[in-house]
Amino acid sequence: MNILAIECTHGVLGIGLLHGGAVRDMRGAAWQKTAESIVPLIDRIMMDAGALPGSLDAVAVSSGPGSFTALRIGMSVAKGVACGLGIPVVPVPTLPSMAASLPSGFGAEAVMAVVESRKGEYYYSVFRTADLAAFRWDAPVERGGAEAVLAELASHPHATAVVGRHLEPLQDALLAGGARVVGADFFTAAALFPMAGRLLSTGGGADAGSVVPDYHQEFVSGSTQVGPGGVGGK
Repeated sequence: MNILAIECTHGVLGIGLLHGGAVRDMRGAAWQKTAESIVPLIDRIMMDAGALPGSLDAVAVSSGPGSFTALRIGMSVAKGVACGLGIPVVPVPTLPSMAASLPSGFGAEAVMAVVESRKGEYYYSVFRTADLAAFRWDAPVERGGAEAVLAELASHPHATAVVGRHLEPLQDALLAGGARVVGADFFTAAALFPMAGRLLSTGGGADAGSVVPDYHQEFVSGSTQVGPGGVGGK
């Protein structure tokens, strides 16, 4: 199965390619430059692999939550590629795929994945490692400030690793709460392949027109709010 993967929900743009059993993974610029760099990066990874567009079976995309703008761009490109090739889009939720990609050896019974929502607010979910391994990824996505994140952590007495990017404002409190804080630099587009493959094998791919980003909130810019169908920034 040959899958192109796009991950640009936060942090940096990532493109992955599973082709002929080999995995390739590339990173581009920060998500703020997704619009101008995503298509050239896709072209580059396909060229480096010697892969023809017609050989792709599906396009996997990290579906959110994350940056409003980057989510919209990544999803639009994924849908455009899939529609042009007549192949399905596989939306893969961001938080569980990040949690599941935590390298082995941390000894955590649970993993909390945290993504910045906007200044002072975060999206977060907690997963038991056994559930992640079994693709039971249905933990709810919560959104709140530092106090809410810490309260959620305190409600899970087992050993918990907290993974994410830009967690410096939370780090001291998380460590004091007994968590192991792990920077999510390991989370790339290639992390989408296990779940994408499982979804495809069970008929989980979707028509490009039916896939939407998982925003979880309205875009806010000053006093202007734009809902998921509107135009905005982060």
